[in-house]
Amino acid sequence: MHIERAEDVQISLKRIARIKKKYGLITKKRKRSNLKKGMISMKENVVCENLLNQSFNISTPDQVYSTDVTFLTNKKGKRAYLSGVKDLCTREVVGYSVSETNDLELVLKSLRQLSRRNLRGPLIHSDQGHQYTSPVYQSYLKRKGMIQSMSRKGNCYDNAPIESFFGHLKDECDYRNWETIDELERKIGKYIKYYNEKRPQWGLQRKTPVEYRSFLS
Repeated sequence: MHIERAEDVQISLKRIARIKKKYGLITKKRKRSNLKKGMISMKENVVCENLLNQSFNISTPDQVYSTDVTFLTNKKGKRAYLSGVKDLCTREVVGYSVSETNDLELVLKSLRQLSRRNLRGPLIHSDQGHQYTSPVYQSYLKRKGMIQSMSRKGNCYDNAPIESFFGHLKDECDYRNWETIDELERKIGKYIKYYNEKRPQWGLQRKTPVEYRSFLS
C-alpha cells in the first residue's frame, strides 16, 4: 500500500514475495504477546461485565473504544507508560498520554481528550487493571455518559485492537532513544499522527483511519 501511494506503482503481494526471495530480504514479524494482566483489584474496586465480547467490527465512529496501558523502555532501561484510546470503527487513536507513573491520572488524561468529540453514550473497553476498576475512574465514565466493559481476567485477546496498535508502535516508532518524558511524548505524538493520517490499513479498504472516517461521513 505504501509503494502504491508513494510511487504510484501497482504491485502485487506475490511479486513482493518473489523480490524478497531473490534479494534475501527478511520481513520482521511481530511476536505474539504472552503478557497477562494479573493485577489484583482492591475489595472496593468493581469489575464490569465483558459487554464488547470481542465484537470488534463496529460500523459507526465514536461508539466503541478500546483502551489500555503499555510500558516503553529506553536503551538505558528507564521505563515510562503510555495510555491509549482507539476507536474500533475507524481504528484511529483518539486519545493518549505518557507518564513515568502508571497511575489513575495517566488513563484519565487520555480519556479527557475525548471531550472534543461528539459522543452519545459510547462503550469503552479495557482490561481489569487497577485504574479501570477504580471508583474514581468509573465515576468519571458515568459523569460522561460512557458505558464500561472489561476483558475477562488474563485474556489479552478480549482487548486485541489496542494491543495491536501498541505492537505496531513498538515495531515502527524509534522511541528507545528518549531521555525525558517530554521527548518521549513528542515521539509518540508524531507516530500517532503518522498512524492516523498516513498509515493505510487493509481492513479500512486500504485507507488511513482519518481517510476512513471522512469516507463514512
